[in-house]
Amino acid sequence: MSDATLAPQMAPERKTKIPLLLGVLLALALGGGGFFAAWSGMLPGIGAQAPATAGPDPLPDIGFVAMEPIIVALGPAAGGRFLKFTAQLEVARPHMSEVNLLMPRIVDVLNGYLRAISVSEIEDPGAMARLRAQMLRRVQIVTGEGRVRDLLVNEFILN
Repeated sequence: MSDATLAPQMAPERKTKIPLLLGVLLALALGGGGFFAAWSGMLPGIGAQAPATAGPDPLPDIGFVAMEPIIVALGPAAGGRFLKFTAQLEVARPHMSEVNLLMPRIVDVLNGYLRAISVSEIEDPGAMARLRAQMLRRVQIVTGEGRVRDLLVNEFILN
């Protein structure tokens, strides 16, 4: 083959950047238009046009029942260590007297659960959420459905 036949094949084709530039400009325009539509309140439920008379939602009808501190020996494997636990129960206000009546049973269930957990479970960084959920579920079983909404941990001290 001669040099004349190779030359046309080796010349690189020049690609234009116009489609890329148009795509970027179109994306910016659509993004800016969407932002403006949301910010100006053109989209219902989104943006700056909130009702002027709207205030905070009323608080639910709840009360708090304080629990006496529970101090638990963690067993022989813990080396004589103790756990001090104090909490409050978030209760529907009409059921506060019923939950107070069941408090000895609640303390008994939590005492048994806290004695059964190991020190390694307590020292785990994600343990508090897991332990709290387990204790809340046990309290809800004792008190019945709908009475206790949440368990708020005040003290959880491993000594």
